[in-house]
Amino acid sequence: MAHSEVIGALPRSRGRRFDARIPLAFMAIYFLWGATFLAIRIAVLEIPPFFTAGVRFLVAGGLLYGFMRLRGQAGPSTTEWRSIAVTALCMFVATYGALFWAEQYVPSGIASVIEATLPITTIALEVFIFRQQPFRWTLLGAVALGFCGVSWLLMKGGPQQFAAVPCLVIVAGGIAWSLGAVLTRSLPRPRSLALAAGAQMMLGGAVLLALSQLTGELDPFPHISLRAGLSLSYLIVGGSLLGFTAYVWLLARMPVTRVASHAYVNPVVGVALGYFVAGEAITTRMILASLLVIASVFLILSAPADLDSRSR
Repeated sequence: MAHSEVIGALPRSRGRRFDARIPLAFMAIYFLWGATFLAIRIAVLEIPPFFTAGVRFLVAGGLLYGFMRLRGQAGPSTTEWRSIAVTALCMFVATYGALFWAEQYVPSGIASVIEATLPITTIALEVFIFRQQPFRWTLLGAVALGFCGVSWLLMKGGPQQFAAVPCLVIVAGGIAWSLGAVLTRSLPRPRSLALAAGAQMMLGGAVLLALSQLTGELDPFPHISLRAGLSLSYLIVGGSLLGFTAYVWLLARMPVTRVASHAYVNPVVGVALGYFVAGEAITTRMILASLLVIASVFLILSAPADLDSRSR
């Protein structure tokens, strides 16, 4: 779980004719991004997490950034590079470093549900910390509903237990993403969303690889099996390049809240793939807790104010 996923004011098409590319693009952000949690799980069980995340974002970011420059987009200014560095540390190093590390210990379906709290933490920061949105009791209720769902998901008892620390690490990483998303609104950034995303991924990937070196993951250099290599390739191509391209394309043509619907579809896909493909257990408590989180996200994204969103 698309790469600067900060939603800007983008033009919308005035045409009303049916465009078959629209449902295909929605399928991409629903299913390609929803499947990234299982791909991460498969990869990090065989190769080190920071190395996996670093390769994914350095390669995908470099390709996206280079493509946008070849299309004539101007490179970021020095001030914009500073902003990109700040948001890359929050939104890629902290968030994805945490997610990739934690998925060594947490099933992919559970990780996808916890990661779905991103809109919840974002609205909490905007309303209660940065005062960028007015306080509304409905938003407070939606935020509380979401965190009740996560708390219930992690509650001890029953046949299915999860390691609490890795789950909390995913939550903390999500807060870092939300902080970066909120800060982006007040920081200078390139006009091109795709160019900024490529630069953020590229910088974030480089820092994650440096972190991989510092933590000893590259001594010896990881052996990448065919299974892990295919998962990593999917994360680069399907998750970061195709998924994000579909996301940006949709933003130019559809209402923001409709595009952001991926935030409550991705965990459904993640849980389903974890169950049917990886054999991960599903309990009644997991289903009900996940529904609380998804309902919370739906209520927040249905509110009048637009929220920032993310690709996997």
